[in-house]
Amino acid sequence: MKKLKIYTDGGCSGNPGKGAWAYVVLENDQVIKEAADGAEYTTNNKMELSAVINALKDCEALYGVDFEAEIYTDSQYVKNGITSWIHNWLKNGWKTASKQPVKNADLWRELKSLDDRFSPKWNWVKGHAGNEFNERCDSLLKTYF
Repeated sequence: MKKLKIYTDGGCSGNPGKGAWAYVVLENDQVIKEAADGAEYTTNNKMELSAVINALKDCEALYGVDFEAEIYTDSQYVKNGITSWIHNWLKNGWKTASKQPVKNADLWRELKSLDDRFSPKWNWVKGHAGNEFNERCDSLLKTYF
């Protein structure tokens, strides 16, 4: 089984505004794939979620289900959302504690499905703090705005 490390990032110029997502996949500490894409009008949070979703979908296309993933994100929104908050959102019918609809529920549903299939280990890394692969993701996405 392949053991992959996946670094992701998303961002916008303005929020909302022109945005992009990016990821870098490593196996045995060697980069095996990187990708990025942009959107004309979006939000930071949508791009952070899209980075992880696209990374996992692309890894699935490459390896089927024959991989274990460790995901590194600089987004507390993504990490806390998928590991903690989502449980209450599911219990509350995709409503927040204040009974408001969960923002980006379509993306959260897609990420939840991928999380259920692959059970990645979720890690938070501080952004703009010198982590080589987080910085690479940041460079990739900034080519879009």
